[in-house]
Amino acid sequence: MDNKLSSIKYIAIEGVIGAGKSSLANLLASKLGANLVLEEFELNPFLEKFYDDRKRYAFQTQMFFLINRFKQQQQIMQPNLFLNYIVSDYIFDKDRIFAYLNLSGEELKLYETIFPLLERDVPKPDLVIFLQSSTDRLLQNIKKRDRKIEKSLSMNYLDELSNAYNSFFFKYNKTPLLIVNTSEFDFVNNQTHFDELYNQIFRADRGFIEYFNPDVRG
Repeated sequence: MDNKLSSIKYIAIEGVIGAGKSSLANLLASKLGANLVLEEFELNPFLEKFYDDRKRYAFQTQMFFLINRFKQQQQIMQPNLFLNYIVSDYIFDKDRIFAYLNLSGEELKLYETIFPLLERDVPKPDLVIFLQSSTDRLLQNIKKRDRKIEKSLSMNYLDELSNAYNSFFFKYNKTPLLIVNTSEFDFVNNQTHFDELYNQIFRADRGFIEYFNPDVRG
């Protein structure tokens, strides 16, 4: 386990809105003493308008996220950060999931000319963790945290997003990947669940792509 731990320096966590990305990132960063990189979604001035009118504000929202995420990823590449662990609550590639879901026509063509130019200068994580969850659980988590900006999120949009994420990670092979079924798994409030997930992350015999479906009975 020590060898596995030392070989994983940069962990990125992904999942649909409400999956628990930031919560897990905070927990792991605290346990590892890692540099924590959280997506700065609250800086996007178009996001709240986008949730109210997806079609009208999709391009502005997408381009702001793309540039902001790129700038943040450039900071990750600073040599002093790699003296320690890095835990992030997103991967740069996730930007494309939202682009293909929300953009079309000339806007998507323009996006596709820009994204590859930025992607080539972005560091790859040593491990990506995809938190997979049911839409009901996602909606429950979103309501519980009660963010004003997310109040207009619909079940239909979350379903679309879940399908897009599942499709993306079904084909994903750029880095080692751990897919975790979190529909009934509470790593935030249950220490046993968190410890079980932590052990899966740093398991010495973990393969390149694995699916972790925890048994939470009893």
